[in-house]
Parts: sequence; C-alpha cells; structure tokens
Amino acid sequence: MNTTLPRTENGTATKRVASERRSEQPESAVATRPKHLLLASDFDQTLSFNDTGVELSDMLGLPDFEQRVAGLASSHLVQQGGELTYLLLHDPDYRQVRREHLVEAGKRIRLKKNLAPLMELLMEGIDGHRFTFFVVSASPEEVVRSALDGIVAPENIVGTQLNYHPQSGEITSVSQLTAGYGKVTVLTELQERLGIPWDRVVYMGDGSSDVHVMLHVNSCDGYTIALSENRHLAQIARRTVLSDNAFSVLVPILEDVVGWKDRAMIRELFEKCGLEVQGWERNQVDRLTILPTNFVSTSPEMRCE
Repeated sequence: MNTTLPRTENGTATKRVASERRSEQPESAVATRPKHLLLASDFDQTLSFNDTGVELSDMLGLPDFEQRVAGLASSHLVQQGGELTYLLLHDPDYRQVRREHLVEAGKRIRLKKNLAPLMELLMEGIDGHRFTFFVVSASPEEVVRSALDGIVAPENIVGTQLNYHPQSGEITSVSQLTAGYGKVTVLTELQERLGIPWDRVVYMGDGSSDVHVMLHVNSCDGYTIALSENRHLAQIARRTVLSDNAFSVLVPILEDVVGWKDRAMIRELFEKCGLEVQGWERNQVDRLTILPTNFVSTSPEMRCE
C-alpha cells in the first residue's frame, strides 16, 4: 500500500472510537465471530521511517553504519537484526554509547503517520474484535520505549535488553537479544501468557530479521503482513502493504482477519476517522493513497475526535 494519512497538528493522537456495534452491521458483512487477537509488530521501518542504528550513528557523528552492518552480514558472524547490538558491544567507536544516548536516539526517530490514533483504535476494538498490541524489536529496548513514549505502554514493548556497568554506564553485556529466532521465542511466550491461539496471532515486519518469526506464525496458521518489498518476506507474508502511514495495516487486517469483504466498509471507517482512500492499487501488493477529509463522523459508535 502506498498510503498518505494525516497527522494531528500537535503530533499526538486524536482520540476516536472506531468499533461499530455488531448489531448494526449487516449479517453478511460479518464473516467471523468476534475474537481476541494478538497483534505483534517489528519497530524499525515498520512503525518508523528510520533505522535505529542509522539514527544513533548520525546523532553521534559516526559514519558508515550501513557499511559496517553489511560487513557483519557478509561474514555471517551475527544473526540478522543483531548487528547494532554487536557494534555496541565490540566496535570501539560504539563503546561510547550509554543508556542516555539510546533514549535520545529514540526521541529523534520519525514514526509513521497516525500511529497513535491507530493504537487507540485497536484498543477500542473493531467490529467486536479485541486487539492486544506488542512491539517485538531487535533494537535496544531503551530506544523503542523512548520513541513510542505515550503511544505504546512500555510493558508492551519487548526489545534487546542490555546490561550496564554500575559506575561507568558502559554497555557490558546482553541479557536478551530479540533478533532472528529470538523473536520466535518472545512471540511464543506472549502467545502462551495471553492464552491466544496461534490462528489469532498477527505479525507484521519489514526485513530479513522477521523471516524466522513469519515462517513460524504461518506454520501455526497465524497471519503475517510485510511492510516492505523485501524479497525474502514477499514470498512468506500473507499480504504486503506499502505505506508512509500506520493506518494502512488495517486494510489486510479488516479484510482477512476481521472479515470485511466489502471495500466500501473499509473506506467508510477511514472516512469516519477523517481519512480518505484516494488510490488503491492491488496486485500482490496493496498500494493506497489516503488523505484527510473535512468530514468527521458524529456517531457515538464510530468517530475520531
């Protein structure tokens, strides 16, 4: 999906209620019974535009981050997604990084548009379906929690966990690396703790580090969404969505998980949140252009305030 959606002027979420009463839906429109779903997402370039390593390197004036990562990838020394953590532990240029640097880098990361309203919408539920949202990221937990402060509860963010020297603040070791198969482990723990069946688990990601977890979710009859044209993911994910806007992930979720088969229903929901789908190209990849409208629903059952 190629999607453009508005952001509130002050950068915060516009509160809205987006769940319709099921009794008001035509019987034919409801393809599935209401469910409790676990929606898990990667962070870098899935919920954000920036890569954590690039942002941190730019902030510290360290060049050639991508070249360093490429070198690690070609050596197969580090599993995909764990390159930044390796540099923080072993590269002399990155040994200067402290916890406060990670927090500051998180504040600088540019998030996809309308991420906060999307989180509020998922919390409200859609058509009787309840969503529990978690971020599962290979990036340091401090970065992701800082970037999503006020949008996603910190306890719903699982990232790479670092240990620090009590006096110097230097990063000394890693207690949890949430990259590669580490994401499978984390997602399995969440699924078991919440008691949600695998066929009600949705995972979305953008890169090669998401391959293991997507394969696992698919094998367990869950649902996967790719948010990039990464060739490794394109063959694995059930749907691919390309967008600059977080709201676009609702399209495959509404169609394939909630069961809305009529695109007009999706357009109506977007319009009641002050958004308009102006272009919707769908081959193997959904490409949408969504713009703000002047109309906002006053219906108490479904509105964006």
